[in-house]
Amino acid sequence: MSKDKGFVTEITPQSEDFSRWYIDVIKKAELMDYSPVRGCIVFRPDGYELWENMQRELDQRFKDTGHRNAYFPLFIPESFFQKEKEHVEGFNPELPWVTEAAGEKLEERLAIRPTSETMIGHMYAKWIQSYRDLPVLINQWANVVRWEKRTLPFLRTSEFLWQEGHTAHEDEADARKETLTMLDVYTDFVENFLAIPVVKGEKTPSERFAGAVDTYSIEAMMKDGRAVQAGTSHYMGTKFAEAFDIKFLDRQNELQFAHTTSWGVSTRLIGALIMVHGDDRGLALPPKVAPTQVIMIPIGPAKMREAVVGRVDELYAELKAAGIRVRVDDRADVSPGWKFNEYEMRGVPLRLELGPRDMDNGVVVLVSRITGEKRIVKQDELAGEVSKMLEETQAAMYERAMQFRQHNSATVDTLDEMKSFMEEKRGFVEAGWCGSAACEKQVKEETGATSRNIPFQPATTKATCLVCGDASKHTVVFARAY
Repeated sequence: MSKDKGFVTEITPQSEDFSRWYIDVIKKAELMDYSPVRGCIVFRPDGYELWENMQRELDQRFKDTGHRNAYFPLFIPESFFQKEKEHVEGFNPELPWVTEAAGEKLEERLAIRPTSETMIGHMYAKWIQSYRDLPVLINQWANVVRWEKRTLPFLRTSEFLWQEGHTAHEDEADARKETLTMLDVYTDFVENFLAIPVVKGEKTPSERFAGAVDTYSIEAMMKDGRAVQAGTSHYMGTKFAEAFDIKFLDRQNELQFAHTTSWGVSTRLIGALIMVHGDDRGLALPPKVAPTQVIMIPIGPAKMREAVVGRVDELYAELKAAGIRVRVDDRADVSPGWKFNEYEMRGVPLRLELGPRDMDNGVVVLVSRITGEKRIVKQDELAGEVSKMLEETQAAMYERAMQFRQHNSATVDTLDEMKSFMEEKRGFVEAGWCGSAACEKQVKEETGATSRNIPFQPATTKATCLVCGDASKHTVVFARAY
């Protein structure tokens, strides 16, 4: 038991070493393991189920907005990348190439997809002939490979899972509407399903997706003050259409290039989920995404065990029928105290305890992972009370994350003020920016922070650039980022 106890409690405190805390938690909670290939991870069932729950929720949202799923090849001919130079330059350092197959050298190198714009552009050129074929609204669930030099499980790996939406439209207005609609879909999903508050805005030119006309993002703050880009949506203009000859006859019977978009989120959302909500006890999972929402633990002396477990099984069936993701841990060789710590570490939102006295009184004890609050509720009202407590937990987790972000955000007027904030506190900084790439670069060189986006709704509107003092064109959120 001493070994088991160490497994539960041996987590580096966040204040001591946040990166070490993160690795400790994801390993001990059995979300992933390292593979023999550098930069690649194995998703263990609890980790993959988080992704499945995200995928299921997002997939329905995509379908509700008119999108359909398709699948495109993993291998992309090198010539495809040469058609859009800006795009390939953005990915070139990260591209792995296949040069031989079946014992023979290939006539043309094949890239393992870092993203699918080029392949999908090639196919859209075949499928789109008339304005009647538009819009094309397709999403793909897939894996992609970007050979990262520095990796961190879930947040930055050489291979990761994601979805990528690629759409084609008749005109700019429709394509831009799509771009912002999908940004709103991501915002709603991350805030209301993952309980993570985000800053929504437009990327600066230096941070745009390679080949895009405009890129929009949602940015989330981790508990170490760093940012994670939680989702992006890109208006591609006609750049890819021109490169891949995606043309159609318009309503006046004239040939036009289609306007395209792309948008995506990835398994880095799992890393963000952990870093936003976790604490020194381990994971803390919002109920909507948690693989297990309620863990049921029977307690009491051995002589009462059979009766208690029998009643737990009956209540389990009731919760299951109510659509609640619930598990029972009725192992007799592990103490209830060990189980309490174990499932707290794994982030299960609610614990249900039932003992002989509770049976006599017709009640159960519900314990919140987030607040530690204990509620005694009647067994005949259990499903409703559990659902209510899960809803309260979801809302409380969002509010707690929002308060943390607000407490660790600031507005500054000068680069010196920003340096002081980053040295003393870290977090998100809103500041004025004149639009100069040189000023943006200087911020990064002197503070380590990058522009995250130009928020649609900044807390304040800054009049002058924090670097040069000239008139500000934009109020920008800066932060150190993963």
